[in-house]
Amino acid sequence: MDAMEEELKCPVCGSLFKEPIILPCSHNVCLACARNIIVQTPEGETPPQSRSSGTSDYDNLDMDKMSMYSETDSGYGSYTPCLKSPNGVRVFPPALVHRHCSITCPLCHCSVSLDERGLRGFQRNRLLEAIVSRYQQSRAASVKCQLCDRNPVDATVMCEQCDVFYCTPCQQRCHPSRGPLAKHRLVPPTQAQVGSTQPAGSSARKQAMCVDHEVDNYSMYCVSCKTPVCYQCLEEGRHGKHDVKPLAAMWKQHKCQLSQALNGVSDKAKEAKEFLVQLKNLLQQIQENGVEFEACLVAQCDSLIEALTRQKAKLLTKVTKEKECKLKTVKDQITHCTMRLRQTTGMMEFCLEVIKENDPSGFLQISEALIKRVQASQEQWVKGALEPKVCPEFALTINTDPLMQSILQLDFTHSKAEIPTVPPAPLLQLEKCCTRNNSVTLAWRITTVQALPVEAYILELDDGNGGPYREVYMGKETVCTVDGLHFNSSYNARVKAYNSTGVGAYSKVVVLKTSDVAWFTFDPTSAHKDIVLSNENQTVTCNSYDDRVVLGTAAFSKGIHYWELSVDRYDNHPDPAFGVARINTLKDMMLGKDDKAWAMYVDNNRSWFMHNNSHTNRAEGGITKGSTVGILLDLIKHTLTFFINKQQHGPMAFENLEGVFMPAVSLNRNVQVTLITGLEVPKHIM
Repeated sequence: MDAMEEELKCPVCGSLFKEPIILPCSHNVCLACARNIIVQTPEGETPPQSRSSGTSDYDNLDMDKMSMYSETDSGYGSYTPCLKSPNGVRVFPPALVHRHCSITCPLCHCSVSLDERGLRGFQRNRLLEAIVSRYQQSRAASVKCQLCDRNPVDATVMCEQCDVFYCTPCQQRCHPSRGPLAKHRLVPPTQAQVGSTQPAGSSARKQAMCVDHEVDNYSMYCVSCKTPVCYQCLEEGRHGKHDVKPLAAMWKQHKCQLSQALNGVSDKAKEAKEFLVQLKNLLQQIQENGVEFEACLVAQCDSLIEALTRQKAKLLTKVTKEKECKLKTVKDQITHCTMRLRQTTGMMEFCLEVIKENDPSGFLQISEALIKRVQASQEQWVKGALEPKVCPEFALTINTDPLMQSILQLDFTHSKAEIPTVPPAPLLQLEKCCTRNNSVTLAWRITTVQALPVEAYILELDDGNGGPYREVYMGKETVCTVDGLHFNSSYNARVKAYNSTGVGAYSKVVVLKTSDVAWFTFDPTSAHKDIVLSNENQTVTCNSYDDRVVLGTAAFSKGIHYWELSVDRYDNHPDPAFGVARINTLKDMMLGKDDKAWAMYVDNNRSWFMHNNSHTNRAEGGITKGSTVGILLDLIKHTLTFFINKQQHGPMAFENLEGVFMPAVSLNRNVQVTLITGLEVPKHIM
């Protein structure tokens, strides 16, 4: 089938175009097919894409007939498909249509409403119609050979230089591809005919007439409407504000653009043809290599079978030798035992005859010698003499399990180009790596595609002091955030990947420095349910008269940290507590009553330090609205100190603090405080 034929087929009926019309999406359908795919739409409803106005050649279509419809029709196009085109597009039976109707492109599914002109509003594709006509003529014509003497047969080639049609025998006899005829170009007869049906010159092309003004030719082109127009269309003002250009100029411009586009497509088509040749050669190579490889495999398997057969023969020889040795031993033992038994039996018979004699003197002459012989004969039949020297079982064993396992596991190894390898070293994406407070975020990626996929990544960090690395993450994700690190510390990070083959190399080391000071808020997830947070979790109060605990979002285990709390509201002389705690401290009582919190609780006149419900170091001076409470956690000296309005309050509160601590506050509904973080340690405090 000619490759161009697919371009000349209607997507609805699957046949060559007949009276094709151009839809707004630039696709084409037959006029008759367009009538079949029109559907009614509810009044006032607009399809997703509406059509711009355009001219058409279809004055002979009677929309009055198309607008007739049944009174019982709901208007929603509830047709039942009755057949299917070769291209898979459902075709509806012809129906009488309401003026509210639309048509959907069978290729791109764009819908467009029909105006009062109906299908007359779509332009007729004369160019496509002409090409289809020429194509049909070229297929219908049967060109005969011009050199056959009698009963000319169909021509197979045509020489462009000689302008003669040849059948294959006549071409080989009269127009061989050698000598002076080697440069002549031979083409199929259909291609030659198509060329012969072209107009003699561009001046012979037919001038198209305006549909709305039949006496005028198209002379201009409206770029906005993408349609040719005549001078009378312009004078009527329909395209007054549109971009209008001469038809001939736009024709040449678009031809030039199409030619340029075709050049690019031609290059790609040439590459595609070369690629097809390459693929066909590849098919041949695969076929040949497959046959060769099969023969090699059969030879290797035959070699294994032959080696196994040889080894079987050797083993059978050993078994035969062992059998013959056992048989010889048993036969020798039978012979020896038979001989001894005969001797003993003869001696026993002789002794019985001697015993029968009544001559005492004669008996005594030989009796002593006979007794010794009998005793000696008895000693010959010792226990070992009456036992077989060999056993019937063969003491030979052979373990075929490893060989059988090897045979079952016998498989092809990868070629050199496809040998699975461990993943390469991941590339850390520095633009995505960052730090926030005491957490770091790292991102990485694999730069090359591997035969085997990466199963997981392993992220390692040191301790912030240049110590040994430790694994902090293992998984398939390529982004990881590590929390709970030390503030004001520099961490070395690296990552590696592994697959079923093994573990790959480490990435380059990246150094990430955590924040010098901590920025944090109150943590709503760990707070008591009576705690009320606001101001982006920086302000806290309580809806209970009992003391409730709330922690901060930061955790400290290293360095010096200072933060403050501003007293926004202080009613009825409550005693809020400020300090640090473990994450699992009790949340339903005053801070410091258990052994997991260290705090100072204070009223308007005095304060106490408290840990594990032990009250110490009463100090005069309290807080009121507007006061500021400061907390200094020094994890270098392992101490905790409190300040009120920038002045140290009481002695050093707690010493020997080890582990991880979180900022903490306990209060009731009579107090509201706001957290102030990101503070450097005041110099006068140090």
